[in-house]
Parts: sequence; structure tokens; C-alpha cells
Amino acid sequence: MSILIDPPAWPAHGLLWSHLVSDASYEELHAFAAQLRIPRRSFDLDHYDLPETRYADAIALGARAVSAKDVVHRLRDTGLRVRQVDKPALLPVRRREFLLTEWVTLGRYTAPVETAAHDDAWRALGDDLITRWNEPHRRYHDERHLEDVLLALDHLTVRGEAVSPATLLAAWFHDAVYQGDAHDELHSARLASERLGGLGLAPSLVQQVGEFIVATTPGRASNATSATVSATGLHHLLDADLSIFASSPTRYAEYTSAVREEYAHVPDPDFAVGRSRILRGYLEQPTLYRTPAAQELWEAHARENVHAEIARLGPAAPPMNTGTGEAPA
Repeated sequence: MSILIDPPAWPAHGLLWSHLVSDASYEELHAFAAQLRIPRRSFDLDHYDLPETRYADAIALGARAVSAKDVVHRLRDTGLRVRQVDKPALLPVRRREFLLTEWVTLGRYTAPVETAAHDDAWRALGDDLITRWNEPHRRYHDERHLEDVLLALDHLTVRGEAVSPATLLAAWFHDAVYQGDAHDELHSARLASERLGGLGLAPSLVQQVGEFIVATTPGRASNATSATVSATGLHHLLDADLSIFASSPTRYAEYTSAVREEYAHVPDPDFAVGRSRILRGYLEQPTLYRTPAAQELWEAHARENVHAEIARLGPAAPPMNTGTGEAPA
């Protein structure tokens, strides 16, 4: 075992934090973090940030206690350290590596038959999806949003939620077609049906994926009544899609800026009124999130962020009446 942890000494969010590292490989580190049930979003390019409340758990599982200097020296000596100055350039590279690994892993759970031809076709589909998520006109609904949704689903899994393959597939496809109009979800669902059906996935699974995607259309989630739709699976997807509301101040500011860019054609006063209506529509719901795990993880901070954004947008506008309490993010 080559997992090392330094003492909790770095303050953040009212806690002290440790660095959890491997001096052998990132793969070993990810495997250990999964055993420890630490969410993947806690990974910071060469280490996991671990709260003081989990320090003893890491030691009990086999991590070796060392000093902070030892952590730095071991990472440096093994070539696994990422310098702060190199992080901006490395972040998109690691994001792409994560997405491709997640896609390949998902294929193993859903493939009707594991063959070289199927593996090649699956990888080609993953490449096509990532290309779509990186189309130049996207600002918020891009590869980073896909990563955020998958990391949120991983976090729900760590909290004991059983996230289904249908939910994960729907996450990959839910904005695969994005033109910023009312038909994006329907077109994305059709793309999923065609491409997944062409790979021989079970028709019931393909149908469920399509219905999950369509249900992400504003106003549609509450009307998803087909017998193939798992309410829990759909709720996982919807909660993960809105996890951005609970992000850090820096990430939330980047999110709101990107949303504004996607609606650059809308004059500032009209955008402020429309955006305020949408956000107030969310706040008028009993909860922003549908599953208990998501409520525990994100509800309070999400409401703080949304209230703050409404205040920045200016005078209140009447709430949007969608008939079901749904509104687009």
C-alpha cells in the first residue's frame, strides 16, 4: 500500500483538511478513495482533500500517516506532483481523461456482449458525444457541465444512492443536442435512442434513457408517468443537473457568466427579468432537490446562491408559472 495522508491542518468550510495521496499511481489513489467512500469531486489533480472527520477512517483502511513535507516530497520524487502553476493547463486534460474512463466503464455495465467490435463502437460513440459537448457555440452546456453532472451522481452514490446505468446514460445524452431551443431534449432523446439502440442495448433500457432525457425538459418531469420510468432514477438525474446551484462562489459566478453568454442575444433588462422569474420559481418549490441525499448535500447552500443571484439581478419579477413547478436552469 502506497497511500499517504498528512495531518489535518488546512482550514476550509469550518473544518481542517488533510491531503490523501498515492506515491505509486492515481489509479491506486482513486481505488482507495472509492473504498473510503470519498467523492471523486474531492480529487484535486494529484490528491484528495479529506476532512478531519475522516482522517481516522483513512488510517484504519491502511493509509500511512506522514508529514505534509513528506507528502510533497514523495509526490515530487515519483513525478505525480502537480504544481499550482501547471493546474490551469492540466485541468481540461484531466477532465477529458475522467470522462473517457467513465464512458468506458459505463460500457462494461451496459454492453449486451463484450467484443472488440462493440468496444470500438462504444468508444467511437463516446468520442462523438464529447465532440458534441465541445461545440463552439456552447458556454455553460459544455463538457464541464457534463463532468459536473457525473461528479454529482458519483457524490450521490457515495451517500448511498443506487444510481442506475439508465441515469448515467441519460446524463451523457441529456444535452448532447443543444441549440438553446425548446426541442433540444427531444432531439437528444432521439439521438440516444438511435445510437444506443444501434449498439444492441436492451430496448427497455434505451426507452428509459430517452424518457429520462425528455423529462429534463422544463415542465415535463412531473408528467413522466410511463411504467418504464423509475422516479428515483429520474430524480437522481434532475438533482445532479441542478447541483451547480450549490457550487462554490467562484464556480457559481462562472456558471452565471456562462449562462449569460448563451443568452447574449437577449437584452440585459429582459434577461434579468426572465432569469429572476426562473430562479424564483425554483425557490417557491418545497425543495430544490428531490432525493434526501441531494437535499442534505446541496439544499441549504443552493438556496443561498440562488437568493444572492436574484438580488444581483435587480428588482423582483413575477414568478414563472410553468404549471408543474419546473423551470430551466
